[in-house]
Amino acid sequence: MTAPLFKKKILPNLIALMLGTAAFPSIYAADDVPQGTQAAPGSQAAPETLAAKGTESVQQIEVHGIRETLSKNLAEKRDSQNIVDSVTAEDVGKFPDKNVADSLQRVPGISVDRTWGEGRDIFVRGTDKNLNMTQLNGQSVASAYWWKNDSQSRGFNYDILPSELVGSLDVYKSPSADLDEGSIGGLVIVKTRKPLQFKNPLTAQVSIEETYSKLPQKTDPQISGLVSWKNDDSTFGALLALSKQKRTMRRDGLEDFTDPTKYNIVDQNGVSTPNAYASWGGGSAIFRQDRERTTGNLTLQMRPNRDTDISLNYLNSDMSMNNSNQNYLWQAGGLADSTGTLHVTDPRFITTSDGSKALVGGTVGPVNGVSFEPIYREAYIRSKVLDLEGTYERDSWKVHGQIGTTSGEGGSSHDRDFWFTGTTRATINLAPDTYEVKYLDINPLDPTALTLQSSRDWIRKMESKENYAQGDLTYDLGGFIKDIKFGIKLRDNTVQNHRIIGLDGPGNVGWQSFSLADLSTGPSPLLSQQAATAGSLTQYAWVNDSLAASKGFPMYAQGMIYSEAKGEYYRIQEKITAIYGKADFAVDKLRGDFGVRLVKTDQTSEAYQDLTGTGNFTLGSTSRSYSDFLPNVNVVYDLHRDLLLRGAISRVMARNTFSDLSASTEVSGTTNAATAGNPLLKPYHANQIEFGAEWYFTKASLLSATAFAKKLDTFIYTSTALEDVDGVTRSVTRPHNADNGEVVNGLEMQWQQAFSSGFGTIVNYTLTDAKTGSLAGGQKLNVVGNSKNQLNASGYYEKNGYSVRLSYNYRSKFYGGLDEGGQDVTSAYGQWDATANWDITPRVSLFASAVNITNAIIRTNTTDGLPVGAYENGARYSVGIRAKL
Repeated sequence: MTAPLFKKKILPNLIALMLGTAAFPSIYAADDVPQGTQAAPGSQAAPETLAAKGTESVQQIEVHGIRETLSKNLAEKRDSQNIVDSVTAEDVGKFPDKNVADSLQRVPGISVDRTWGEGRDIFVRGTDKNLNMTQLNGQSVASAYWWKNDSQSRGFNYDILPSELVGSLDVYKSPSADLDEGSIGGLVIVKTRKPLQFKNPLTAQVSIEETYSKLPQKTDPQISGLVSWKNDDSTFGALLALSKQKRTMRRDGLEDFTDPTKYNIVDQNGVSTPNAYASWGGGSAIFRQDRERTTGNLTLQMRPNRDTDISLNYLNSDMSMNNSNQNYLWQAGGLADSTGTLHVTDPRFITTSDGSKALVGGTVGPVNGVSFEPIYREAYIRSKVLDLEGTYERDSWKVHGQIGTTSGEGGSSHDRDFWFTGTTRATINLAPDTYEVKYLDINPLDPTALTLQSSRDWIRKMESKENYAQGDLTYDLGGFIKDIKFGIKLRDNTVQNHRIIGLDGPGNVGWQSFSLADLSTGPSPLLSQQAATAGSLTQYAWVNDSLAASKGFPMYAQGMIYSEAKGEYYRIQEKITAIYGKADFAVDKLRGDFGVRLVKTDQTSEAYQDLTGTGNFTLGSTSRSYSDFLPNVNVVYDLHRDLLLRGAISRVMARNTFSDLSASTEVSGTTNAATAGNPLLKPYHANQIEFGAEWYFTKASLLSATAFAKKLDTFIYTSTALEDVDGVTRSVTRPHNADNGEVVNGLEMQWQQAFSSGFGTIVNYTLTDAKTGSLAGGQKLNVVGNSKNQLNASGYYEKNGYSVRLSYNYRSKFYGGLDEGGQDVTSAYGQWDATANWDITPRVSLFASAVNITNAIIRTNTTDGLPVGAYENGARYSVGIRAKL
C-alpha cells in the first residue's frame, strides 16, 4: 500500500466512519507546521538546537494562548519515541485545576478519584491507582495521607502539589529502559521550571484569586507567585515559586457501613437466618474541613560552559487540615450480642453473589437504637524533596547524574471522637442509592435524647523516606544505532505506620457525662439535598464546634489513657537496584528505541504480631528478594510528514501497596472487623503491546487512535476469616495473589482541532475492556479501578485577548473491592467545568472558573444492590487576576 493512497482515500474514509461526518480538510502546506514542531528524525534534517546540546528550550515557558499551547503539547507528543501525552504549564493555567491530578484528568486514558472534591489519585488505562507511578523531575516523591482509613499506597497523593508550580506533565504509556519500573498503566513525570529556561533575565509572575465553595458557603483566598532571575551570560540562575491556598470544604454523605462479618439474625417469632451479612449500621454525615496548603519550590541552576548543566531543586509542601465529621447513626450488626446473634423485627434480605443472605430492612433496637458520633481531627500532610542533577556533554557522549532524598509524613496529631447513644427502635430500608431510616421513639432534632457514653483520641503518623542515586552514560554512534545509553539506579525506601489510641469513659479520672443538649445550639444544615431519597435523614441536632472545644476537649487532658496500637505498627524497607541499557535507532522514516532494565528488589516487612491471640505482641519480620527482567521496544514510522505510525511492546511490573505488604492488623474504628496485610504478596507483571496512528492535519490539530493490550499475571483479592485480635475474636480481611491474572484491552482516540474562527475543540475517548480470571471458589471479579468508557471534551474560543473554555469529564462505572458477598461499584460520573480569561494588557489578565457546576454525586453500591455511600461536594467558583513582569 502506498502512502498517497493511504492518505488520500483510505484514511479519510476511516475518519468519516469514526466520526460520522465528512473527512477533515486536507493537510496543511509546508509553511503551516505547528510552532515548535521539529522535523521527525529520518524525514527531514532539522537544525541543531540548544536542547540537543543538553539545554532546555525556552519555548516551554514562552508560549501564549490556548492555540499556541496546544501546538507545543502536540510538538512534544510528535517528537517523542514513546507513546506519551504532554501538558505544558500554560495549558494547566487555562484549566480551572487546583492540583496536578485535576490537570491530568484531561489526558486520554486517565480518570481521577474525586471522593474529596479535588482529584487525589489517578487511574490510567483501566488499571488501579496503585499500579501507576508519579515522579517529580524523574524521581520519586514521598507522600502520605491524612485520613485514618487511607492506607499507604504507592500512588502519589496529588493533594500536595498545586498546579501553579508545574512546568509540564508527561504521561508515558509505553516505557523505555531508562524510565523507572513500577507502573503498568502509565508513568507520570511532573517537571518543575528552571531559571535558565526563561527568555528574560528577570521574570516575575503572580496570581491572586478568591474561591467560593457553594456547599459550605465560604470564600477563601489563594495566592501564588514565581520569581526567576539569571545573569547576563545565562550561566547561573535562581527561581523561587510559592503557592498558598486556603479552602473551606464540606462533603455531605449518606453512608452504609458494610461489614464482612456474618451473624445469626433472629426475628420476633424466633425464626433464625444464620450466616447472614448485616451492615454494622449507617448514617447521615456532614464532613467539613478547613484546609491550608503552602508549597514552595527553589531551584538553582548553573551552566558554567556549554557542556555542563547543574541544577539543585528543593520542594516543600505542607498542608494542614482541621476536620470535623458528625454522623447520626443507626446500628444493626453493631447491636449483635457476644454470640453473634442479632435480633431484628420483620427482617428483609437479599441474596448476594456468594450465595449468602444480606439484611436490607427491618426494625432494630431499642437499646442503643441510635448513636451520634462527632469527630474532630487535626490532620496534616508534609512532603519534601531535595534533588541535585548534573549533565556533562561532549561531541559524542554525555554523562548524567542525579542524587537526592525525599520524605513524607501524614496523619493526625489528634482525632477526637465523642460517642452518644439513645434508646429507640429504628426501621431501616436499604436499596441501590437508598439510605432510609425512621427513628420510631425519638426526634433526631431533639438533643436531650442522646447521652455521652465514651470518648477516644487517635494519634496517627504515616512516614515515608527514600534516598536515591542514578548515573548513566550516553554515547553517540551516528549510524543506524544513533546512540546507546547505560546506567544504574539505587533506591533505599522506608515506610512506617504508627497509631496511639487514647480512651476515656465512666470510671476514668475527671470523666463527665452530659447530653447532646450540653454541646448543641441547634440543628445541622440540611444535608444531601441532591442525593437523599424520601426516607433519608437530612437534618438532626448536632454539636457546636466552639462548645465542644470548651466543654468536651478538656476531658482529654484529664482521664484519657493512651497506649500504642502495636498491632497496627509496621515498617517496610525496600532496597532496589536497577541497571539498564538502551539504544536509539533511526533510518530513513523509521526511528525508535529498544532496551532492557534489570531490577532487584530486597524487601523487609517488620511488625508486631499477636501470635497467641491474647494481646501480647512480639516484634517480627519477613524478608524476601526478587528480580525482574524488563525488555521494551518503541517504534515510530513517518508514513508522511504529517502522519505517524507508532508501535510498542514491553514487559512491565508494579509492586504491591505498603499496607498490603505489612504484617500488621488494623482494627476498624467503626465496625467490628479488622484488616491485615500479607508480606509475601507477589508483585504484578504485565506483557503489553500497543499500536497507534497520529495525523497532524493542521496547526494545533491532531486526530489519533491507539490500540493497546495488557496481560497481567496476577491480581489481588481479599478473604475474610475469624481471628483473635488483641484477645478479641474479629472478622479479619487479608489480601492474596490470584493464581491467574487480568487482561486489559483498550482503544484511545483523540481529536484536537483549532478552527480559523477562534473556536477549537479537544476531545478524547478511551475504551478499556478489562477482565480477570476466577478465584479458587469460582467467583469472578471485575477489575478494580477500571472504567470501560472515559471521555474528556473541551470546547474553547480565543480571540482578541478573550478566551473561554468549557470542559466535560466522564467516566463510566468502576469497581472496588469485595464487599458483603459482592463487589463495590461506583456509578458513572460526569463533571462540567469552565474557565474564562480576559487579557487586559499583554501582562495582566482577569480570570474566572467554575468547577463541578452541576454538583455531580459520587454513588457507590455493591454489585448485589447494597448501598455503600453517596457523597456530594458542591460547586466551586473562582475569580482572580494574573500578572507577569
